[in-house]
Amino acid sequence: MTGWQFWVDRGGTFTDIVARRPDGRLLTHKLLSDNPERYADAAVAGVRELLHGSREPVDAVRMGTTVATNALLERKGERTLLVITRGFRDALRIAYQNRPAIFARHIRLPGLLYERVVEAGERVAADGTVLRAPDLDALAGPLRQAYDDGIRAVAVVCLHSHLYPAHERAIGDLAARTGFPQISLSSETSPLMKLVPRGDTAVVDAYLSPVLRRYVRHVADELHGVRLMFMQSNGGLTEAGQFRGKDAVLSGPAGGIVGMARMSQRAGFDRVIGFDMGGTSTDVSHFAGAYERVFTSRIAGVRLRAPMLDIHTVAAGGGSVLHFDGSRYRVGPDSAGAAPGPACYRAGGPLTVTDANVMLGRIPPAHFPAVFGPDGDQPLDAAVVRDRFTALAHEIRERTGDDRTPEQVAEGYLRIAVANIANAVKRISVQKGHDVTRYALTTFGGAGGQHACRVADSLGIRTVLVPPWPVCSPRSASASPTPRPCANSPSRPPWKPPRCRASVRRQTPWSAPPAPNCAPRTSRRTASRSPAVPSSATTAPTPPSPSS
Repeated sequence: MTGWQFWVDRGGTFTDIVARRPDGRLLTHKLLSDNPERYADAAVAGVRELLHGSREPVDAVRMGTTVATNALLERKGERTLLVITRGFRDALRIAYQNRPAIFARHIRLPGLLYERVVEAGERVAADGTVLRAPDLDALAGPLRQAYDDGIRAVAVVCLHSHLYPAHERAIGDLAARTGFPQISLSSETSPLMKLVPRGDTAVVDAYLSPVLRRYVRHVADELHGVRLMFMQSNGGLTEAGQFRGKDAVLSGPAGGIVGMARMSQRAGFDRVIGFDMGGTSTDVSHFAGAYERVFTSRIAGVRLRAPMLDIHTVAAGGGSVLHFDGSRYRVGPDSAGAAPGPACYRAGGPLTVTDANVMLGRIPPAHFPAVFGPDGDQPLDAAVVRDRFTALAHEIRERTGDDRTPEQVAEGYLRIAVANIANAVKRISVQKGHDVTRYALTTFGGAGGQHACRVADSLGIRTVLVPPWPVCSPRSASASPTPRPCANSPSRPPWKPPRCRASVRRQTPWSAPPAPNCAPRTSRRTASRSPAVPSSATTAPTPPSPSS
């Protein structure tokens, strides 16, 4: 007998939780990630609702979170000071002078994460010769001024510090004595050669770590005495106290890839395309027996050198906003998020991809969690969706003469979303020389099941694998030190699925004692119209016996 176990995926729109009771039964729960009228934090609220007054102990809470990602995207990190070797104050801004859009006449550089620069009078040669010791007395004044102005994070970057970090450590000690709570040394965050990526990583760490620390502290205080672990961008777990900003940018999506790969392998598929479609964006990944990692990446216009799983993201989630600019349809890149959310969420939000599925009957409100409205107990509002699409179809007819019905308008937007996702899959597969028609498409995320078959058709993929709980299971499984298809008893024997020729395969969830079972065959049309989101709080069903 063990205590409660929780696996949490805090996404941009929904927070999904899988819990294992002390008796081995599995529970799932779903909440809006942002609902300040009802709770301060969705993860903590979900854990408490599932415990429901239980007196059994909680062994561990493992979580993948988008807190750092959202802070980077929205530029809501900590105010940051950059301390760098004298003469290199603009090195990180100039960087490599890359021009991604070579024919663009108006170059728009992404905003810098640091707001002030202080040059340190120090210099070390490449062979370790100290050309000039750090002038700490001259640095003390600018550091004190920055602290008095409200800056609380410092990134320290010195030339050749990956080999000779003594100068950075001396400056870091001075900043600590000044009172700065967050000090990121480039020799610690990214101890590798090249000033620009090392400095960029230190700045990202200083910018995001305080935001992350506040969130971790809040969760730890609410779940007092519980072991708390977080998923990192590289696919591994770390204790809450060691969770740093530079390793948290892809915390949520990385957990999905690890769980997706494990599930696919247990189902007999070694070559898979991961298709994680959530409420804000879609993450696609390639797996052919080994995880693909990158060590230098650019996220939200920010360069970062840290090991992370190779994930390609496209702004085509369930909450992507539908636009009509007078002549064409457009999906995203902006998202309705959790507040106000899609129009059907009863909060006055815009039309989104989710609304298009509601309009076409592919998301029956009766099968969607009733977590909307002032009290969080109302279902999706299909009536307002029909009214909004009717008004949109009328606007299109007046401006273009196109007399499409509201249903045809919704179908047109879905085709655009599917095309965007298919292009993202081609970027991580076809453009790298992989024959995608020989792969299976493993779908998960809140909106994945709604679009998996159409994405597969557009790519020529013949097999779609749907996990037991497409919304929760991949990331929750990956949050275990030994990832599993479901958060179930570790005593479960290995499962080898029988051969199945169905074009769509759906794994069946299990509970203690586990019993392997092959999913029933379903047609693509049926699978694509089935609801992709489990009920708000449900107990995992007991699977049929193998003989059935």
